[in-house]
Amino acid sequence: MLTETRIKICGITETPDIPAAILAGASYLGFVFFEKSPRNLALNDAAFMATSVPVGIAKVGLTVDADDARLDEILAEVPLDMLQLHGSETPERVAAVRERFGLPVMKAVGIAHEDDLSRLDEHARAADQLLIDAKAPKDAPLPGGNGLSFDWRLIAGRRWSVPWMLAGGLNADNVAEAVRLTGATQVDVSSGVESAPGVKDADRMTAFCRAARG
Repeated sequence: MLTETRIKICGITETPDIPAAILAGASYLGFVFFEKSPRNLALNDAAFMATSVPVGIAKVGLTVDADDARLDEILAEVPLDMLQLHGSETPERVAAVRERFGLPVMKAVGIAHEDDLSRLDEHARAADQLLIDAKAPKDAPLPGGNGLSFDWRLIAGRRWSVPWMLAGGLNADNVAEAVRLTGATQVDVSSGVESAPGVKDADRMTAFCRAARG
């Protein structure tokens, strides 16, 4: 049912975003640790913000091809509940991160064509969750958060052995249709609830969550 849709608001950059996102209906909050992103956080800022997240709301740390030293650095400062790997990590790397750091791992997989779907099956064997995103163009500065969507019909009726989340160009105007077409029970949004890159908008978060839940 649409009313069961769980929502991840990614790219939180300011402390007031946290109560606004939770009040809107978010179940997950995403903190970005990727210097090229307008949503990148310094560790001390992320640590401060994480302390204000109530129990029951998952704090997700997004990284892109981070090595063990960088993940150690992040987790030493920021109390995260889940890691989101949003780069070119292999299933073997996903499994290694999961084992070493003892946290659930969500692996983002970019989709553009049917040929990309096999990667979802491969990563489902290693990750705790999948995030199915639009595949970034070769010249895109970021691996995600570009406001791009993919043909949702590619995954219509498909299921995997782990929970999955739909991402990529979602906003209040299209999320209900995306959920209807794909059967997604979890959705992720970043740029679709912003007034400018990295600036979350409380009204847009509320509208998105309301639309996602029908």
